[in-house]
Amino acid sequence: MEFSFDKVANALYLRLSYEKVQTTEEIAEGIIIDYGKGDHMVGIEILNFSDRQINLNDIIQMNAEEIIPMIIQC
Repeated sequence: MEFSFDKVANALYLRLSYEKVQTTEEIAEGIIIDYGKGDHMVGIEILNFSDRQINLNDIIQMNAEEIIPMIIQC
């Protein structure tokens, strides 16, 4: 898992795979998921990141399926 943060946009991107993005879906306000072939999750973008109560140390220890429910609640 690789992280990148855009201070100007206040957005965190979690890259889960280097697979090419085929589709994108906003699953909750400010939570955008990128999918590759076969609906394989490629990345997660979290907008307004600093306004959310998300601990990066928690995210590092989770797999992709655990991350999404956690960030939707924040």
